[in-house]
Amino acid sequence: MKKLENQTAIITGSSSGIGQGIAIEMAKEGANICINYLSSEEGAEETQEEIEKVGGKSIIVQADTSKPKEVSNMFEQTIKAFGTVDIVVSNAGVQKDASFLDMSIDDWKSLIDINLNGQFICAKEAAKEFLRRGIVEERSKAAGKIICMSSVHDIIPWGGHINYATSKAGILMFVKTLAQELGKHKIRVNALSPGAIKTKINEEVWKDEESREKLLELIPYQRIGEPEDIGKAAVWLASDDSDYVQGQTIYVDGGMTLYPGFSDNG
Repeated sequence: MKKLENQTAIITGSSSGIGQGIAIEMAKEGANICINYLSSEEGAEETQEEIEKVGGKSIIVQADTSKPKEVSNMFEQTIKAFGTVDIVVSNAGVQKDASFLDMSIDDWKSLIDINLNGQFICAKEAAKEFLRRGIVEERSKAAGKIICMSSVHDIIPWGGHINYATSKAGILMFVKTLAQELGKHKIRVNALSPGAIKTKINEEVWKDEESREKLLELIPYQRIGEPEDIGKAAVWLASDDSDYVQGQTIYVDGGMTLYPGFSDNG
């Protein structure tokens, strides 16, 4: 039996990159997928095509995850299509980079609204559905699973990206506190913190030899991650294999958080 057989997952921001990788890996393990996108319908259709190739079922829903009404509609459409929701992966996020002194208040607020407030909105809708339905033992030991997408920059400072790093640090404590509250309801809440992953957003780095070699200096395992690396970790967190894991942030980073500059005694 596949690890996520007959379960349904909403994966925000799954029209490309890490979200797309998670959607495909979960579909391989038997999950029905709600593919969420904000602006790239073409990317969402590409994800759907890949899901169909592995025998999975999916729907596509456009929604801005920082807007409660749009998130509520996304859940309604998913429940209408598949009956319920078992897994929510809050992956949607943005970067709006600038030095602290040059960063506008709008770029601070809009990023926090998407990267952090969006996690709150999606988790609340998820918890409501999980509590309404309760545990279905033939599908999962848990009433539901929430996976928040963070970053190694929840603990690694990142000059020129203070809004992004702050939003990810917020997720770290959001996950712990939410898991503490919802554990008694058998709702599991955890996070994934990716390191450097090959996506379109950083394509200019991993495609350029000099930039790639400089990046690899930060990765003890000496390779840049692939979206499927995060996808497989997400499958594990969503499955009963991790049933006793609660309130944790798992770093999938090739060792980027191991302070590689000190590997030769500093």
